[in-house]
Amino acid sequence: MKKHLLFFGLTLISIQNYAQVVQTKKCATVEYTNYRESKQPGYLQATKNAFNLAKNNTSQKSETEYTIPVVVHIVYNNAAQNLHDSVIFNQIQILNEDFNRENADTINMRSVFEPIVGSAKIRFQLATIDPNGNPTNGITRTQTSKTTFTSVMGLISGDMSENETVKSTANGGINPWNQSRYLNIWVCNMAISFQGSEMTALLGYATPPANLPNWPDGTVSDLSDGVVIQFNAFGSNNPTPLIADGQNMTVKGRTVTHEVGHYLGLRHVWGDGDCSQDDGIADTPNASGESQFDCNTTKNTCVDNIIGQDLPDMVENYMDYSAEDCQNSITKNQIELIRGVIETNRWDLVNNNPAVGIKDISKINASVFPNPSNSTVNIVSDQQISGDIYITDLNGKTVLITKGPGLETTIDIAHLKNGVYQISFENTDGTKSTIRLVKI
Repeated sequence: MKKHLLFFGLTLISIQNYAQVVQTKKCATVEYTNYRESKQPGYLQATKNAFNLAKNNTSQKSETEYTIPVVVHIVYNNAAQNLHDSVIFNQIQILNEDFNRENADTINMRSVFEPIVGSAKIRFQLATIDPNGNPTNGITRTQTSKTTFTSVMGLISGDMSENETVKSTANGGINPWNQSRYLNIWVCNMAISFQGSEMTALLGYATPPANLPNWPDGTVSDLSDGVVIQFNAFGSNNPTPLIADGQNMTVKGRTVTHEVGHYLGLRHVWGDGDCSQDDGIADTPNASGESQFDCNTTKNTCVDNIIGQDLPDMVENYMDYSAEDCQNSITKNQIELIRGVIETNRWDLVNNNPAVGIKDISKINASVFPNPSNSTVNIVSDQQISGDIYITDLNGKTVLITKGPGLETTIDIAHLKNGVYQISFENTDGTKSTIRLVKI
């Protein structure tokens, strides 16, 4: 197999001249799995087992829309790295649009791929209940004395232990929230300094699915499940322009989409090899290698037979290294794998999970207060509430139905048992609000 170095594209001759040869690469997930294999022999085989299990799991819930709770850990050394809430909201919206084919730039996809793309029916929500059962906005902020979470020697050797310190409070980062219940995304600086300048060598990496019985997860203290993103590759409204290889790069939040794709089981579309390698997905065209942050639609680097024809390289796919402004889709078979992962080894993320967020901020502008409450709660929406308001427990059983016309209504919940509930209602504009409520 041809080896693709995701940290850099050229061999580093020495530390003294690394500034001339380091190239920014989008993703280090392959390096991460290789590093983890060195720490935990058998990890790569377990990854393959997880991939095959999910691939072979035919979803029986094709119409179910899953909700994944997200916690974003902002780990910053200076004010520029301490991203505003609006950037985080924007990135969550991008994830929802990209995985549900609601992004406006789908119109740019070539018609030849129309038969093979689709919506994953997955929603990402900032969590509103933390691991201790307390209300949260799903965002943590940690100031660190560390100027970067990447080392030059780590880039050379493939040792990712320095990157992993962002996931440790004791080492300048912050410990993850329960990784079976939350998608943890750490946002930090992974640039490297040389002669007074910073160079972005890595945009992000992610862990593939875990939690299988033969998966040795957690046996090594410096390895931890989740996604790590370079702070200025996060969100499309990021105030700090991402500069790499001396060029301004278009940032549209697709680095996070790419890494979350890995987190949900997807591999790079070129199979991390050449035309003889494959990503294990039947409807993604083979490619001889990754795109180089470009949108070259003239490439057809491998011969394959998909939907009865030889398709060109799919630079529109989120799992390529193409430029973010031409990425816009995932395929139906990629979606089947993602949903298979959710229905197997990431089951706890979406089932009976009290961490699932209060609202989908890309769709809803509604709130409940006080929350938690022991007597009454007020529901306020920016749109007229139409019809009934339903309160259900975590098993989906309806425990209360009440009328809720208007912009605000008050509900008596004193008679409910202590616990976590879900409030659901529809606004007159057709948007549906699902809000998490804690009764104490």
